[in-house]
Amino acid sequence: MAVPSENPWLVRCGSAVGVGPASDFLVGRERELGEVRSWLTDAGGPRLVLVRGELGVGRTVFVHEVAERLRTEGAFVRVVGCVPGDGARPFLLALRLVMALEERRSAEAVRAAGQRDEAVMRRLLGVALARSAVVVVDDAQHADADSLALLAGTDFAGVSSGVRLLASAAGRGERDGAGTGRSTSSSRKGAEAAGTVGQLAGVQGARTIVLSRLAPDETTAVLARRLGAIPDTGLARRVRDLTCGLPGAVDALLTEWVRQGVIRVADGHAFVGVRTPTPVLRDDDRFMRALDALGEPCRTVAGALSILWPLGVRAVELIAESAGLSTDAVRDALRDLNDAEIVEDLPSVEGTPAQGCAFGVPLVAHALRERLGPLDRSRLSAIAVETLWADADGVDAASGVQPPTTVGLDEVDAVAYLADRIAEAGSLVDRDRAVTELTAAAERLHPDSEGRGMLRWCQAAGHLVERPADRVPALHRYAVAAYFAGDFRTARTIAESILRNRPDILGRLELQETATLFTVATADDLDWQALSRLATEAWWDELSLPVLATTTGRALALCLLARWREALDLLARTEPVWTTDVRARANPACFRDAAELALGRPERFRRSLAIPEAPHIGPDHAYALTVAKFDELLNGGDLHAAEALLAAQGLTLDLLPRPSLFLLRHLRGEWDQALEPTRWMLANNQFHTPALDKYVIPARTAAILLARGRVTSARRVLDGVRVVGEGPPETSLDAAEAALLLTLGDPTGAEKSLRRGLDAADAHGQIAGTDQLWFSLTELLAEAGRTTEAVTCLEHLERVSDRTGSGRARLSYLLASARVLRQDSPATAEGQLREAVELARSRSQPYETAVTLVAAAEAGAAPPALLREAYDLFGQSGAALDRFHTRTAMRTAGITVPGRKQATVESEQLLATLIAEGLTNRQIATVLRLTEDAVANRLSRLFARTGLRSRTEVVTAVLTGHRTRGLAPDA
Repeated sequence: MAVPSENPWLVRCGSAVGVGPASDFLVGRERELGEVRSWLTDAGGPRLVLVRGELGVGRTVFVHEVAERLRTEGAFVRVVGCVPGDGARPFLLALRLVMALEERRSAEAVRAAGQRDEAVMRRLLGVALARSAVVVVDDAQHADADSLALLAGTDFAGVSSGVRLLASAAGRGERDGAGTGRSTSSSRKGAEAAGTVGQLAGVQGARTIVLSRLAPDETTAVLARRLGAIPDTGLARRVRDLTCGLPGAVDALLTEWVRQGVIRVADGHAFVGVRTPTPVLRDDDRFMRALDALGEPCRTVAGALSILWPLGVRAVELIAESAGLSTDAVRDALRDLNDAEIVEDLPSVEGTPAQGCAFGVPLVAHALRERLGPLDRSRLSAIAVETLWADADGVDAASGVQPPTTVGLDEVDAVAYLADRIAEAGSLVDRDRAVTELTAAAERLHPDSEGRGMLRWCQAAGHLVERPADRVPALHRYAVAAYFAGDFRTARTIAESILRNRPDILGRLELQETATLFTVATADDLDWQALSRLATEAWWDELSLPVLATTTGRALALCLLARWREALDLLARTEPVWTTDVRARANPACFRDAAELALGRPERFRRSLAIPEAPHIGPDHAYALTVAKFDELLNGGDLHAAEALLAAQGLTLDLLPRPSLFLLRHLRGEWDQALEPTRWMLANNQFHTPALDKYVIPARTAAILLARGRVTSARRVLDGVRVVGEGPPETSLDAAEAALLLTLGDPTGAEKSLRRGLDAADAHGQIAGTDQLWFSLTELLAEAGRTTEAVTCLEHLERVSDRTGSGRARLSYLLASARVLRQDSPATAEGQLREAVELARSRSQPYETAVTLVAAAEAGAAPPALLREAYDLFGQSGAALDRFHTRTAMRTAGITVPGRKQATVESEQLLATLIAEGLTNRQIATVLRLTEDAVANRLSRLFARTGLRSRTEVVTAVLTGHRTRGLAPDA
């Protein structure tokens, strides 16, 4: 019974995403919407409500939503908008209000406005405002001062019934007031408009509500609504950092990213690559228009400030000098930018004056910085670099106090800021010092999981170096940075260029590292044919490299292709070459340990867990070795040893690469957190690990999806990562596929997959990792009554357990042996199950423990009450399908299932998921181990409870995350 596997949307870069309606930005505004609506519908409520908020906070969307809600409730609503330029036409807003409310063109009002007859306009406006209506005045800051003065002077409280006025105006509300002491006409006009709008708030009985920026969780909710997918942590954090929760900025950022097609959706989650460039706001963007309206010198000052702002108050003089302006002109421009709410004062420290200005929205600063020409960026960056270098060199000899450097940045961001400026300045600053500092910054922030710029800094350093003796090492550092950033093609290209063209520059140890980098980058670039060539002696003989480099590169290629015996033979023949010192020995010894581990000889690998001290091999090398061994332990299911290695090496979770995080969280049962990085890895084809099993990540991802009822999704993962032709064995994929086929009731297909995996492992002489294949095959044969064959498989599994000493293999043997011996030796089987339970508990892996508890309880070797414990453990991981089967077993054993309502909801959620996965009723019956009639009845009850009317509606509800009654846990 096959599951369709077309359209592997979880892999190969996912699918592009669109953007939903702007009204979704009302997420986080529910309280304000409720307040304003209640004020405007309350007979005794305020006649005027003023909505304030900075540029891009969503005032227009907000007031239009209020208007629409009131309109649907039967209110008479009119909308009057103001635009730039209205302020030059006296009484224009008053005229518009009169005509909107009277619903006709009033010649008298037109004449009064043209003649600036305030008395007539006041009378006509008063009559119009007596009507029963709600009038929305949007962007009142653009309105003419005469009309605003009329409104401010209107006695709304004296009108027994009449217009309710809902006005919106730019401004945070705390800085209103005329008179700022500035000399420019634009500043005076802005001050006058702000002052007059501010007077509306003083109207008797008026209410003002200020819309603030969105909180982090609200910003994430907006992303989910706009994208129709759950944003991953990296995407949500990056949007928050660039927009600071300002809805208009979020909208601009998403619109540009979507236009570029860089936001991808996989498995209902949206993500963007760490190195995806920040888009540049377009000229017609609201923030750019606001800046253009200020004219010069504000534009010039803002552009320079986008680079120099972290220098604090010193930026004023530096901008003045660079732009040829007076410091007073720069200060006036900054005040204009501040009043326009494009920039804001940096917070003062302990009562001191403001430390300078910064952009309220980092996305705007980026747009201005990118609008500068290359020469201007280089020149301004050079000014910043020279200033910061002067700070660093200016430590007071007597006090040892260093003068201020950057403001508004934390320590890590300060390092990145200086490195970015050096990279931009290029040859305009001291080359040697620039290379030294760029290299130091890259090393300090390695690994660059946040995408701060390590790759960019190494690239810049490579361009700055002129002497070949220095340029090649700089390019090598660039290649290493590219590899850790996931740019395997760049790493591979640079490393091969060094090996072919300039091997004379590097020493034997550096060439060994370059050969290692080139080989592993080729594998991670999924070029198996090229990797096969690297496994030959002929390929390396073409290069003028020391034997240490060629041996290391070739041995690694053999290991990556799982040609373990050939790798060991090569390393044994060349041992005198690579055992000369600690650094030379580190990589070949690691390859030898891995090869012996694969062949069922784990002793060297276990001893190697005591990694040499970093000073002997370098911190980067020590990090890479630690990650490789960490992944290998997790690949073998040894969670405790992996955690101990991590602690011994002083590594925290935030320093681990995505594959390592996935493997760790999978074993811990933290499946939601595990799936987050794996979606990105699968979509970008970057799922390989240093472990023996190159496909462990997609295999375990498929296992998680299967346990959650995501049958078709699991199939697509497996199909999407398989390769045709040369490459390492796909044994873990075969094991995962067998589990999938068994779930779908296809034991013949499952047996075929398991034997294919075992044949591939045997062809490579591989023992490690085959325990899962032998275990599944033993269980399958025992279930089919093929006891003799099952016993033969069990003997193989026992040998694997004995040779590897693996706790997982031992647990697999105990469970399989109990299954085979259940009939003929029940006492022995019970004893093995009790041992299995004890072993599983000691390994502290929730899902593995739950599976063991169920096996023991159903065989009668443990109290049925263990089913309740297993039920809870499955729930912790979200293993909905296993939890469903355990509920059935509990009811059969007479154990009360806790939370009847919750259990019903979970069952219907699982049923809805299976429908959304495209399964037929017959397939669903097989997966749930029910009859087709039982499935049909459950489906009828699902429709009745949720109000859904078809399978299509169920699919839509599941895929969109719609909280339909009966599908939501809190329904």
